[in-house]
Amino acid sequence: MLSLCIFGSTTRTHVSYEVKDDVAVVRMNDPNSKVNTISIQMQNEMTEVMNELWANDAVKSAVLISSKPGCFIAGADINMIQACSSAEEVTKLSQEGQKMFELVEKSPKPIVAAINGSCLGGGLEFAIACQYRIATKSKKTVLGTPEVMLGLLPGAGGTQRLPKMVGLPNAFDMMLTGRNIRADKAKKMGLVHHLVDPLGPGLKSPEQRTMDYLEEVAIQFAKGIVDKKIPLQKDKGMMQKIQDYVMSFEFVRNQIYKTVHGKVMKQSKGLYPAPLKIIECVKTGVEQGPTAGYLAESQNFGQLAMTAESSALIGLYHGQVACKKNRFGSPAKEVKTLAILGAGLMGAGIAQVTVDKGVRTILKDTTVQGLARGEEQVYKGLNDKTKKKSITSFERDSILSNLCGQLDYKGFEKVDMVIEAVFEDIKIKHAVLKEVEAVSETS
Repeated sequence: MLSLCIFGSTTRTHVSYEVKDDVAVVRMNDPNSKVNTISIQMQNEMTEVMNELWANDAVKSAVLISSKPGCFIAGADINMIQACSSAEEVTKLSQEGQKMFELVEKSPKPIVAAINGSCLGGGLEFAIACQYRIATKSKKTVLGTPEVMLGLLPGAGGTQRLPKMVGLPNAFDMMLTGRNIRADKAKKMGLVHHLVDPLGPGLKSPEQRTMDYLEEVAIQFAKGIVDKKIPLQKDKGMMQKIQDYVMSFEFVRNQIYKTVHGKVMKQSKGLYPAPLKIIECVKTGVEQGPTAGYLAESQNFGQLAMTAESSALIGLYHGQVACKKNRFGSPAKEVKTLAILGAGLMGAGIAQVTVDKGVRTILKDTTVQGLARGEEQVYKGLNDKTKKKSITSFERDSILSNLCGQLDYKGFEKVDMVIEAVFEDIKIKHAVLKEVEAVSETS
């Protein structure tokens, strides 16, 4: 079957689209950043695109996808919030975001969010406003609401939509902790409707093949929704019906609010206003209706953005980002094999990081007992990831195959770098460095 392709305006820089058959594929790509963020420009361009698609009779449905393999939308642009000088300005930003996502939620044509990579903050709020969500099972695919880590709250409808979608307990857990949710758990919670397996290497890179496959699947699901072959709402099971019935009682909901408030006060001592405002917004929406809930969300978002706590947390975030950047450029020689002197807490910790990056690592110690403790520490760190299902047992063992524990200097003459992590005794350090230099001189 021939596909009718109609391309969107070329003057847009952040959002573009093309129509394949009767499905509009809307692509997001911030040209000035490694990640997509919801900025004023992206909002304006997305609104233009959506209006064009709704007015186009050739379009029956849409797929929302990112052109960046490791990122759907990483959240709202923090600089956009910091540029505001008053709570009223930030509140207006929140209300504009709410209005845009309300239009998406009430779209006359179904929109499928195709998620690969980070879908956080405003990105998740965008996704849950769409009628259907598909996500890859890639390690990079995570969903979450980390606004609380910046002293803020989900300000574009998140405090109102999440409780309806995943229930009060799960919604509070997500918003009050800011923790990331992996794709498989997101599906169980109801955040995602369908999962897609990532693909391996081929004529294209694994990332690009996965993106192409995700787009193909999303297009098919968009067509299926229009043809009524794929339901937007699945039938609730008995447990879900019982839970809904229990949650219909006001005293049950009040007990949840009380319990959550108590945990927040115990952990924060009331020193962080954002968690308490999140509880307030959710309670307002559930008990007084969406109009009151959205108003409370936008106003509290504006107030929080002006607090000293939010300013400090945002400053901390910027500092962390700056520290992660490589200020030294590419190394003159790539380190493929690393040797570490000392299998203590520090040496084993360095070994775990390096083997995890695929670097062949020699871990040397002077005693069998010390070496065994170091190797056990590396194993435990990787096995904890296995227990959390971040990696499989096969991946754990593959990573561990890069580690070689030994009591002598065998192979040191061929390593690219040696890191000294022995006991904090200057005499021992001098002796060890002389031994290493002697091995290097004979190589």
